[in-house]
Amino acid sequence: MKVGLAAAGLLVAAGLLGYFMIFYNQKTKVCFNDVCFQAEAAKNRFTIARGLMFRENLAENEAMLFAFKKEGFHSFWLKNILIPLDIIFLDKNKKVIEVVKNVQPCKSEKCQSYRNQSPAQYVLEVNAGTADRIGLQSGSLLRF
Repeated sequence: MKVGLAAAGLLVAAGLLGYFMIFYNQKTKVCFNDVCFQAEAAKNRFTIARGLMFRENLAENEAMLFAFKKEGFHSFWLKNILIPLDIIFLDKNKKVIEVVKNVQPCKSEKCQSYRNQSPAQYVLEVNAGTADRIGLQSGSLLRF
């Protein structure tokens, strides 16, 4: 009986740990010159798929950083996203290769996709207007 309860307890603990590993996004500091963001790091298929869905706001110093295992072409859409965003595509060296500015939330069933034109390994989403406000453009380097 005690062994069965202990095993059940271990299963519950393992399940909770797995849940937090999948759905909890660690924070990563991402900087451009002297401007830094606390970015939630989406690193697995679950956190990448969820992204910023259903968020009602994003603080000025917050962001979402999508980290892929290798460079490639990645599509983003704003289905179930409630706030306008700038989508910043970065290569493996963390150099900005493309900025899609002022992307509005999708309010229909069919949403436009935004895809990088050159291989990217990272994608940073920030509040719309941020790229212009801080002078971020193609060729800029980010640190994280």
